[in-house]
Amino acid sequence: MQVTCTVTSNHSCSVEDGAKYNDTDKCWGPIRRIDAYRIYLAVFTLLLGPFTFFNVQKTKYLQIITSLMRWLAFITMIIVALLRIAKGQGEGHPPLAQLSGVRNLFGVCVYSFMCQHSLPSLITPISKKKHVNKLVLLDYILILGFYSLLSFTAIYCFRNGTLMDMYTLNFTNCDIVSIAFIRYFLGLFPVFTISTNFPIIAVTLRNNWKTLFHREGGTYPWVVDRIFFPVITLIPPVIVAFCTHDLESLVGITGAYAGNGIQYIIPAFLAYYSRKETQLTFRNGTLNKHLSPFRHTFWIGFVLLWGLFCFLFVTANIILSETKV
Repeated sequence: MQVTCTVTSNHSCSVEDGAKYNDTDKCWGPIRRIDAYRIYLAVFTLLLGPFTFFNVQKTKYLQIITSLMRWLAFITMIIVALLRIAKGQGEGHPPLAQLSGVRNLFGVCVYSFMCQHSLPSLITPISKKKHVNKLVLLDYILILGFYSLLSFTAIYCFRNGTLMDMYTLNFTNCDIVSIAFIRYFLGLFPVFTISTNFPIIAVTLRNNWKTLFHREGGTYPWVVDRIFFPVITLIPPVIVAFCTHDLESLVGITGAYAGNGIQYIIPAFLAYYSRKETQLTFRNGTLNKHLSPFRHTFWIGFVLLWGLFCFLFVTANIILSETKV
């Protein structure tokens, strides 16, 4: 909305520095910003929602285009931020620590954790896996370096009070980026990525539902297979998006609970039971050359304990934050 609304801001420059908008502010003529948001949500659902009912295959070129756009956007933001810092225009003075941001930290970690989804595609083509541990370590170092560069340039380039939850929107200001094409590209970049990723993620989630409730030798009725599973995949996120567009709250909640399970609880149990199954299948005589240095059961218990601590800490932080309000 910050990119396309024309009433409350300069259309060519979009977001003003430090500008705060309310849902009741006008967007186009008599249409409020919240109404514009819901119109966009309805259009998005009508255009991309039907993909949930079909199979998305041959996504190679779609993923290549998405990756190129992502790299182009990230590199552009890093370069612009570095140039502003180099010119002495950096406005960020971050505090040494801020405990109130821990809740959202877990939400951000979930998206950083998504880099592991690419690991199978990196490891599978390698025929000789002698140095696979070093290659994976190098991959993680590159990812960490890239994320760190993007994050640190952001916090030193922009003031904490003006740094938006959707980072790309910080570059839609004429004072930040003078080229209109780059402003619109970065401002609409999240739309491009979610539009290409949504069909793939939705179909994957739908198939996960099918696998979760599948019974050996059983088949689903046509209505359940082609209607019910796609509907329960599509409707919940649309309802959540319709009820709120507070990105900070969404990231905080998903990071506090869903992210905790995704990052700590589920991997710990998967590692524990897969090791037990491996011992039963191959016995103790088989030597795995790629054993993890964290293979001791202690580390599984440590991760579970850490997950519990994070859950309690974030829950307490949410309660205390609501109490202050």
